[in-house]
Amino acid sequence: MSVKPSSSPITPEQSSQHHTDAAAGAYRWVMLFGVWFLYFAFGLTMAAMAPLIGVMRADLGLSDSAMGLVLGAWPLVYIASAMPCGAFLDRAGPRWALFAAAVIIALSAAARGSANDQVTLFFAVALFGIGGPLISIGAPKLVSLWFEGPDRGLAMGIYITGPALGGVSALALTNSVAMPLMDQNWRHVLFLYAAISLAIGLIWLAINHHPKARALEGMARGERGQGHPGQLSVFRGLLRLPAVRAILIMAVAAFFFNHGLNNWLPEILRRGGMTASQAGYWAAVPTAIGVIGSLLIPRLAIPVRRRKILFALILAAGASTLLLQFADLTLPLGLGLILQGLARGSLMTVLMLSLVETKGVGSSHAGAAGGLFFSAAEVGGVLGPLTLGALSDLTGGFAVGLYLLTGVCCVLILLLGRLNRPSG
Repeated sequence: MSVKPSSSPITPEQSSQHHTDAAAGAYRWVMLFGVWFLYFAFGLTMAAMAPLIGVMRADLGLSDSAMGLVLGAWPLVYIASAMPCGAFLDRAGPRWALFAAAVIIALSAAARGSANDQVTLFFAVALFGIGGPLISIGAPKLVSLWFEGPDRGLAMGIYITGPALGGVSALALTNSVAMPLMDQNWRHVLFLYAAISLAIGLIWLAINHHPKARALEGMARGERGQGHPGQLSVFRGLLRLPAVRAILIMAVAAFFFNHGLNNWLPEILRRGGMTASQAGYWAAVPTAIGVIGSLLIPRLAIPVRRRKILFALILAAGASTLLLQFADLTLPLGLGLILQGLARGSLMTVLMLSLVETKGVGSSHAGAAGGLFFSAAEVGGVLGPLTLGALSDLTGGFAVGLYLLTGVCCVLILLLGRLNRPSG
């Protein structure tokens, strides 16, 4: 069934029907693969430095605090760029915006490989904070355009496995495969990851040449041109919604946990007695478990049971930080990594699903809402790795940092009690 343009204003109900009709057919799954592939590049580049921290610190002469500051550089930029990126995506559509994201991510990886001190490495990592939000905001935007009903939760669960598998690849293969392949040169490894990200961007462009992709993107831009309010008005309207405010606060705490633990986990394991390769493999366990959880949990998180699922995920995250205190014991360590993976793979997705399905948001404002979400969340993304690095320098280990993350999970549970049902 084709949808013909109309000169009369389009109601939200008609807009939803337009999206459903245009997205019908198998090609929406091809588009989902495209955005999944972009998110794979996102995860690959984001996690690439974690298994290389030891050799990079030694080569560049950096302390744990200095490296923590570098690891927090891209979330710092992300805070400022997420809202403009969300507005840009709503107006321009995902095709060229997401290609630009792939190019920027590739440039960030290449610049990291060219860094010769803390300053140049900081700015190389910071560049990722411009390309990153275009993907993490553009992915739910694209899903909201192409998918409706229960398939939307499934699609979100599928695409979030992209960064998870990209992260697994970086953690498991960097020291065991990529470093030997590149003659133990960490710079050449980062150049390799840059080339992979650029190639993925070109694949995304090829996928978007399909007429269905161009038709739906053009229709979405056309709908926004018919009496759509200014972007500042959209942001103000979203912030007036109590459910949106509660989700934004939770996002800060969730990202503090995720970014802090994700960036330092290989080093935590290495200092617990593992080799760099062993730490990489073990650090990939949560990401692998997260892939499975991402395919199952978001689809189950319908509004009537979403708070219970969020509670279970937060509880798993908190338990994992306690179990990781016993990194020298295989059973507690394995259980802790599994629980961390379940939380890491689904917590952000369920929060984002709650945001997109909040009354007053919808697909028309998904980009703006995503910009707000990630601008707030990356405050935690900056503070997480920076705080754990500083605490390691002060205390000589990561035990205090892990206890702090346990406390963050307790705060998340308290915030959950103030979260209204997203559909309400």
